[in-house]
Amino acid sequence: MDRLIEINSRESVPERYTDTPIGNLLEYHNLSKPFDTYSSAQLLIGMCMDNRKHLSIPDNFAFIIRAGGANLRNSEFKVSFAISVGGVKQIALIGHNHCGMVNLASKKDVFIEGLIENAGWTKQQAKEHFEKFSSMYEIGNEIDFILSETIRLRKVYPKIQIAPMLYLVEDNRLYLIQE
Repeated sequence: MDRLIEINSRESVPERYTDTPIGNLLEYHNLSKPFDTYSSAQLLIGMCMDNRKHLSIPDNFAFIIRAGGANLRNSEFKVSFAISVGGVKQIALIGHNHCGMVNLASKKDVFIEGLIENAGWTKQQAKEHFEKFSSMYEIGNEIDFILSETIRLRKVYPKIQIAPMLYLVEDNRLYLIQE
């Protein structure tokens, strides 16, 4: 966690994000900045589907893509849509600690049993499903994954500013990740 940059005041927002949609996101969420009114999205937020995370942002402020681990590998068309049609020029990529997409192998048995009990799958169907997709969605360490995904997206969208962030579930705050 020593790679996290705390945002506790407007002055702690790095200059490159000051008075930008990314800076506004940090101020809205962490500093309770009064909400402005928006008629169109200012940025794209890619974040985990985890139910423990809720952002404090105004209506119409952002496109949001939620995917396990904030893994946007299979969401490029949606990202491209937000950029091309939606006109966004910034992306906040937000992972979180204690993510369920870390160490998926340790969750294999509960995953299989859950699909059998909750979805009516056979054990073979559930096992094959896990084996087919788990490696695609495993993220490893949350911070390292967000940084690698940031680098990957910057190569795909070189004119888009992308800010890697981590949401700590213990304090419900956003932190920038030191690059």
